[in-house]
Amino acid sequence: MTHSASAWQRLLQESRVSFVLALPIALGQLASMAMSVVDTLLAGQHGTITLAAVAVGSAIWSLALLICVGLMMAIPPTVSQLNGAGRRAEVGPIWRQALWLALFVGLLLMAFMRWSPQLLLWIRIDPAVIPAATDFLHAVSWGAPGLALFFATRYLSEGLSWTQPTLVFGMAALLLLIPVGYIFLFGMGPIPEMGAAGLGYATALIMWLEFAVFAWYLNRAPRFSDLKLLERLEWPQWQPIRQLLALGIPMGIAIFMEGSLFVATALLIARLGAVDVAAHQIALNVASASFMIPLGVALATTVRVGNAVGAGDAAAVRWAMRAGLFLVLITQTLSALLLVFGGHVISSWYTDDAAIAALASTLMIYAAIFQYPDGIQALSGGALRGLKDTTVPAFITVFAYWAVGLSGGILLANGFGLRAPGYWLGLTLGLSVAAVLLFLRFQRLVRKIH
Repeated sequence: MTHSASAWQRLLQESRVSFVLALPIALGQLASMAMSVVDTLLAGQHGTITLAAVAVGSAIWSLALLICVGLMMAIPPTVSQLNGAGRRAEVGPIWRQALWLALFVGLLLMAFMRWSPQLLLWIRIDPAVIPAATDFLHAVSWGAPGLALFFATRYLSEGLSWTQPTLVFGMAALLLLIPVGYIFLFGMGPIPEMGAAGLGYATALIMWLEFAVFAWYLNRAPRFSDLKLLERLEWPQWQPIRQLLALGIPMGIAIFMEGSLFVATALLIARLGAVDVAAHQIALNVASASFMIPLGVALATTVRVGNAVGAGDAAAVRWAMRAGLFLVLITQTLSALLLVFGGHVISSWYTDDAAIAALASTLMIYAAIFQYPDGIQALSGGALRGLKDTTVPAFITVFAYWAVGLSGGILLANGFGLRAPGYWLGLTLGLSVAAVLLFLRFQRLVRKIH
């Protein structure tokens, strides 16, 4: 067998392993995204004010979700490296400290959510929407600790290469939210009609249930029995929590910077008019859904790289990255083709307005252009997390997304008169710079592994 043939077989084998890990994560992420869609659809059935209130409240809630995701992302590389090094006995204690961190973060986010209606006054939301939005935010705030604890539990499972529960519990939560949200929204039997607050309480309840069932399952699962996850409860210990924060804070900054870039872009486009902002929202919704696939590959690559680093296997680190890159190039090609050739059809699913549909389908072509840099930056970031390299990538993302992406978008949209497409070209520039710099960063670090 020739060297090229054996290398190709190795690539296919490694890609198959990454795909099996990544698929449940990607589908689970889509299920999580769909929860906000369910809230929006139910709110629309209740009335215009409720719909507007839930839309505004969900945007603020998404900021809490980004912070939780970023901080708790310290868990997969930590436990995967311990697992790869054969130090599984240390996984349980570090996870129990992660639970304390998650509880603390959740309580802080809960306090922020209860204060956040003040933001609605500052950004001059329609006064008619503020009372219902406040009710939603106060209600959903009770779920913030449950959300943080859920991510701590989910990332433990994923860090140990068991990703199927992410899909199973994500789908179960989505399906449960539909009847619970409906009952709390409109009322049934002894439960009164609660409107927007009802959807907030339903979301909070689902978050706590998802955490509780996930933790119960992991504690009972035979594959984790040696970890003794809930055998005892230690008090918070600063040293392991500090190590998690050292990894998690830069990740949280990076994820928040990327997420807030899209929020800032949406706000700037909103100043251009109703057609522009509606078309942007449609295209962004489709692009966000397609991003869940390379994100799943990136999270799987974090775990595989972490395992390889723990085992001291430099070759396995490189193969995990190659497999991830191979998968991302395939998935992003399919996404780009869908956006280019299916944009008109997809736009028609969202709106009957010809002007909005036409602009949305145009923006999807721009979204198709940044599929490759978006996938590569996500993958490179995931591989760097597996190496526990998070501080420099955080600086890279701040520079790429804001100094290049947002500034470039403003210049192209306003200075060159490109309007909404200009902002999307700015996003492409920012993502491209991030992709190049993060990929080069990984290549530089991996050469140092022996």
